[in-house]
Amino acid sequence: MAQSQSSTETDWVSRFADDVIAESERRAPGKPVVVASGLSPSGPIHLGNLREVMTPHLVADEIRRRGYTVRHLISWDDYDRYRKVPGGVPGVDESWAEHIGKPLTSVPAPAGSTYPNWAEHFKAAMTAALDELGVEYDGISQTEQYTVGAYREQILHAMKHRADIDAVLDRYRTKKDPAAAGKGKKPQQQKKVDEAELEAEAGSGAAGEDDGSGGSAGYFPYKPYCGNCEKDLTTVTSYDDDSTELNYTCTSCGFAETVRLSEFNRGKLVWKVDWPMRWAYEGVIFEPSGVDHSSPGSSFVVGGQIVREVFDGVQPIGPMYAFVGISGMAKMSSSKGGVPTPADALKIMEAPLLRWLYARRKPNQSFKIAFDQEIQRLYDEWDSLARKVADGSVLSADAAAYARAIGTAAGELPRTPRPLPYRTLASVVDITAGHDEQTLRILSELDPENPLTSLDEARPRLDRAENWITSQVPAEARTIVRGEPDKELLGSLDEQGRQSLRLLVEGLDSHWSLDGLTTLVYGVPKILAGLEPDAKPTPELKAAQRSFFALLYRLLVSRDTGPRLPTLLLAVGADRVRMLLGA
Repeated sequence: MAQSQSSTETDWVSRFADDVIAESERRAPGKPVVVASGLSPSGPIHLGNLREVMTPHLVADEIRRRGYTVRHLISWDDYDRYRKVPGGVPGVDESWAEHIGKPLTSVPAPAGSTYPNWAEHFKAAMTAALDELGVEYDGISQTEQYTVGAYREQILHAMKHRADIDAVLDRYRTKKDPAAAGKGKKPQQQKKVDEAELEAEAGSGAAGEDDGSGGSAGYFPYKPYCGNCEKDLTTVTSYDDDSTELNYTCTSCGFAETVRLSEFNRGKLVWKVDWPMRWAYEGVIFEPSGVDHSSPGSSFVVGGQIVREVFDGVQPIGPMYAFVGISGMAKMSSSKGGVPTPADALKIMEAPLLRWLYARRKPNQSFKIAFDQEIQRLYDEWDSLARKVADGSVLSADAAAYARAIGTAAGELPRTPRPLPYRTLASVVDITAGHDEQTLRILSELDPENPLTSLDEARPRLDRAENWITSQVPAEARTIVRGEPDKELLGSLDEQGRQSLRLLVEGLDSHWSLDGLTTLVYGVPKILAGLEPDAKPTPELKAAQRSFFALLYRLLVSRDTGPRLPTLLLAVGADRVRMLLGA
């Protein structure tokens, strides 16, 4: 095995890898390093949930690169209760409310789904996305674990030590009522407190579950699913430690049953006990958690005491990670429908770019993923980083993030052979409406000395840009090239306006490439002002250029703005440009 070494790099992944290796060798020398994530397929698994996976994935991958054996566990919390009907999910209506309280694997999948149940339906999209992202993991179905009795000893142990668990939980059962919580605070301060609590509740379905308290017969950390209606709306009325005989009643359907917990597999530990139990059972060294788990009494804080005092284990090390947002949208919650998922993001951006967004920010730093025009700037930044890596001018932390984005310890991810600028590709497919022959003509003229010979050279980036145009850009913002010249506008031009169009038309043939047309459109106002082509911009020159650009856009697409003019000119074609400019 490779020796752990102090990394000279300053990126956060290397620092966590150092800590995890040291902690693993202290706790379990010679054994695989275990990192963990947990995902609840209670609805669409969104891009905020992806941070729960990407944080340990990146650390695990760094440890693998150093020669260690690592297990990245992803617990599919598919034995959790179905809490609410999420909005905005195709094939789902309010009739699904009748299943609230059942395990997610006992809830029917959305209408039209090919999957056997609710959990499998939403796991499938995430599994495909993780494969595309190069995430190596061991998936664990909690339905399977509980129903085959894998945790039987741990459940019996928790029930035997229920008084100890209750005592730990009781230390935190001091949450004030809403009125008391806001006492002494200004209205704006209280608004922020309320919003924070709502965000925390929305951020984790599991965190919102009860802790098993409240029963008249005492505290029990175990909830049976009803043998009649399958719901967890049950109350344990008695339990005998010696015989493991448990009695419960269902408050939903009135069913009552006596079972032996040493043989019974239709139930689970409440969340605040279940999580620390699994830390000890799996020997987890590293697991991050969302900021909604950072408050006193949260699952992570309470779990740290339960794992130590009840299960004789050790809490994993790991950071609290911040929320992930979407450009133009509020913080994501999978309990609300319509939030973007990793699959949605991978339709409009390549896997390395999505990996980079998670790798370049420390877990405690929030960031946004762009589904709007900002995606073009992100791609520009990504391409600039690639050039810096190629010429050796990149900073070490940026180089590390780039390396983690483009591949894993198992090898590099697929990439686009000719990574043309995303904004250029988007502009071209916007204008051509996906017509392959037209698209290839335009793209082959971007660089006449090294022309593109097949669209496959520009894929998959080209496909991502086309998906972005068709799915994210509103119809009113799409580019439609005029079919006929705007004779009224052309007739209203003064001599300077007509001269600017003549200069542009006369220079088309000699400047017919992306770089050449860029020089031409910026140069026409310089020539009219009596300046040299390489003249530095002045406020007056910039104003003249903006006016010239607006004129071209109005004549070509009947708007004041549009795709970058050099790209637009290439896409329209020289002959049509001449026609629309009245030449």
